[in-house]
Amino acid sequence: MISLFRKRARWALTLAALSVSFTFAHASVVITGTRVIYPANQREVTVKLNNNGGVPALVQSWIDDGDPDAKAKSKPMPFTLLPPVARIDPGKGQTMRLMYTQDPLPQDRESVFYLNVLEVPPRPPAELQGENLLQMAFRSRIKIFFRPTGLAGLPNETPSQVTWQVVKAEDGKGYALKGENPTVFHANFAETSVKFGDKSFTGEGGMIPPRGSRMFPLAGLESLPAGAPSITFNAIDDYGGAHPVTLKPGIQSQAQQGGSTS
Repeated sequence: MISLFRKRARWALTLAALSVSFTFAHASVVITGTRVIYPANQREVTVKLNNNGGVPALVQSWIDDGDPDAKAKSKPMPFTLLPPVARIDPGKGQTMRLMYTQDPLPQDRESVFYLNVLEVPPRPPAELQGENLLQMAFRSRIKIFFRPTGLAGLPNETPSQVTWQVVKAEDGKGYALKGENPTVFHANFAETSVKFGDKSFTGEGGMIPPRGSRMFPLAGLESLPAGAPSITFNAIDDYGGAHPVTLKPGIQSQAQQGGSTS
């Protein structure tokens, strides 16, 4: 009985140690900025990486067009990224060059791609080789907005031009906030919510494409209350800043009209 208790105690201590390791694990290499804006008339733009850790880091970088599971070079992209692999010493940085290849992209609206930066864990020191070690690779992923010249309007005015409706969810269960973006830029939101009287229902954040729409499911909203809601969202600008906006009841909302999913 005592032996079983000791074994369980050792397992508890081991799990506790592992949980602490997981809690404090973080990427050493960070990307400066939360998004990249690529004006079409620029030959290239630069992205800065910094190694804030205490050991050298090896990073691999690539671009995808929206599939987070896409592997490096698995699909041709209209950009060249140099260097694709780099070693960054502790406390140092690395500047990456992003160049548009002139492959055809829509010229009447903004396009979005994603920059991936994978930090490969270093080889363990000689005295630890052969031991049971858990090494973790960290990947950072941020948006690249390719912006053609001559587009009408201002990107940071896009969120205010989105129109909203509370509608039936696509799966028919509950309700969602539907945003329609009439502009040529992407509308980015960190969070959305709807308030009927004193009850609030929160939706996820996300991005609405140019001249497109998106549904933001509202957790807990199973039936539509009477009256018009107020709608709140956190709009994200070109610098990654969040700007809270609240639309008063009845403004840019058709929730009181039965929640059509047209």
